[in-house]
Amino acid sequence: MVLHLLGLADRYDLVMASTVDEADTLRDQNPLGKIPCLILPDGPILFDSRTIVEYLCDQVSGQTLFPTEPLELALMRTDVVLADGVADAALLMVYEGRFRGPEQRSDIWLAHQRGKILRALNHFATNPPVLDPHLSAAAVSLSCALGYLDWRNPVDWRPEFPTLVAWLDTFEARHPDLAAMRPTASQGAA
Repeated sequence: MVLHLLGLADRYDLVMASTVDEADTLRDQNPLGKIPCLILPDGPILFDSRTIVEYLCDQVSGQTLFPTEPLELALMRTDVVLADGVADAALLMVYEGRFRGPEQRSDIWLAHQRGKILRALNHFATNPPVLDPHLSAAAVSLSCALGYLDWRNPVDWRPEFPTLVAWLDTFEARHPDLAAMRPTASQGAA
């Protein structure tokens, strides 16, 4: 999404990776075996969404998804971390079902992850990222987290958070090109 927003999409190739396939080259790019990774033209590899987004914003003069005032920047980064935490907790719930048999699954662990998601969504329901006048890193991160929740459905969030449903609908209406980037059930294993 950020490559597209910043007009950098033509500089990089999107390569699908499988976090669960031990033969996937992803582990060569990121020893943690996590996505995303950004392989720079001259060879270095960056990983972690926040690191990649901040690097890409620094590459485009006059365009950024981050404020410049220190407190606003810290608050924005906090919201990005919180949105990424929603996606991380959801991923852990998905992996609990994918890697453990029914007799091994931990209801306590799943409830712990669900609590993280619900508390974070409660925060965003009362403090959603601003969509105007410019799109922010927090807005992009939250849209991705909500998209992941819709894709993998570890938590049925929509009935409990109608303000976030409306927020996501507004985000997607204003940025249909980004909404079209949402994953489908047939894409990837994450």
